[in-house]
Amino acid sequence: MLGLCIVALVAVGITHWVYRWRNPRCNGKLPPGSMGLPLIGETIQYLASNSSFDIPPFIKTRKERYGPIFKSQLMGAPFIVSTDPELNMYVFQQDDKLFQSGYPDSVQKIFGKQQMGNMHVLVYKYLKRMMLTLIGPESLKRTLPEIEQAIHTSMQQWSCQDTTEVKEAAADMIFSLTAKKLMSYDSSNSSDNLRANFNAFADGLLSFPLAIPGTAFHKCLQGRDRILSRLKDMLQERRATSQKQPIDFFDYILEELEKEGTVLTEEICFDLMLTLLFTSFETTSTTMTLLLKFVSGHPLVLKQLTEEHERIIKQRENANSGLTWEEYKSMTFTLQVINETVRLANQVPGIFRKAIKEVQFKGYTIPEGWSVLVCFQAQHLNPEKYEDPLAFNPWRWEGKESGASKDFMAFGGGLRSCVGAEFGKLQMAVFVHCLVTKYRWEVIGGNMVRNPGIQFPGGFHIRIQQKDTRNSKQHITPDT
Repeated sequence: MLGLCIVALVAVGITHWVYRWRNPRCNGKLPPGSMGLPLIGETIQYLASNSSFDIPPFIKTRKERYGPIFKSQLMGAPFIVSTDPELNMYVFQQDDKLFQSGYPDSVQKIFGKQQMGNMHVLVYKYLKRMMLTLIGPESLKRTLPEIEQAIHTSMQQWSCQDTTEVKEAAADMIFSLTAKKLMSYDSSNSSDNLRANFNAFADGLLSFPLAIPGTAFHKCLQGRDRILSRLKDMLQERRATSQKQPIDFFDYILEELEKEGTVLTEEICFDLMLTLLFTSFETTSTTMTLLLKFVSGHPLVLKQLTEEHERIIKQRENANSGLTWEEYKSMTFTLQVINETVRLANQVPGIFRKAIKEVQFKGYTIPEGWSVLVCFQAQHLNPEKYEDPLAFNPWRWEGKESGASKDFMAFGGGLRSCVGAEFGKLQMAVFVHCLVTKYRWEVIGGNMVRNPGIQFPGGFHIRIQQKDTRNSKQHITPDT
């Protein structure tokens, strides 16, 4: 009899727990949706792979079922998922008022709780100003020749190979540029391979945060530990040498650390450097790869790109001189191609925020402490705003502003919009310039997978060779 009572009590307890899981407490009206299975929620469905540029199935099916705002449970936390343009813009406008950064535990453990997304807005603004001294417009003007030379050197190396895997080759190229800019790191003069420690990051970022040997998350944490160890050694080495004038971001950081009453700590510095290194090369190299993929499949786009860049060269007094800032700013169609690439790519699966206090929006309640996943895929693929939204059509951007709006958030928005957006655009524009004016290529193949970020499991391979500049007809289309 006692045993039956215990079993009954346990059954009632479990039933109540499951009920509370599926029906979380709320002072108002939660958006419709499902909290999924106990503990794991709907994480498996969210992380499921697909190979389409359309809205991910997890988002699309729930948007059709529940509407543009719905609740869910992802990676161990309750979420409000928003595909609503007005709510997304409102979340950005209320940064550090009603919402704060709210990335999943897996992301915070990998990049550190002191990374820029988690900083108080005043600290964030200060560090952003510091970073803009190195990757702001004035600095980028001075860095342009270095970027062009680095990309040209890399492409020369690619042309000497039988085939090139674009994603990894571009990632190595951009990592070298960024690491040199941030901390004067040169892999060719270093005994370690700092870049290799980032290889497992993309797999581990949005995984279950289980630090069990063999899991993607555990490999990611091991890579983090090795990177931080190397950064600490580099900081000590830099302290032992004196610089009259700052030459990189490390020097600016050291200056700030020495100031009395500074808000900066070594922990913040290391988390910041790790985040900047990874996000700069991972996002830009993926976009470069997709841009090459799209352009290769659209001869008319390639023709107009080539004409734009050859016109720049023809207008120079010296055709062999390097790119100027004015020439970069004149690349109108190139920017349209970049915008269309990032619109279709939707590379970042979403922006994570957390409600600081209870928020009311369109009759729904976002409880205090709940996370908000800002999904802009639906905005970027909205047929009411973008005709034939899955088509690659750079001409749709003709005469349009490309800044953040409720219909285009590829570079984020609000106080914490992407600091390195201009740096990334510049690298992509120079990449296009070198590619279409000096090289011809043939796509060997490669498939894209989204889970939920973009990856190329087997790589994206091309065969590239220098053009015979004596034959202008070769400047129009890649080999197919």
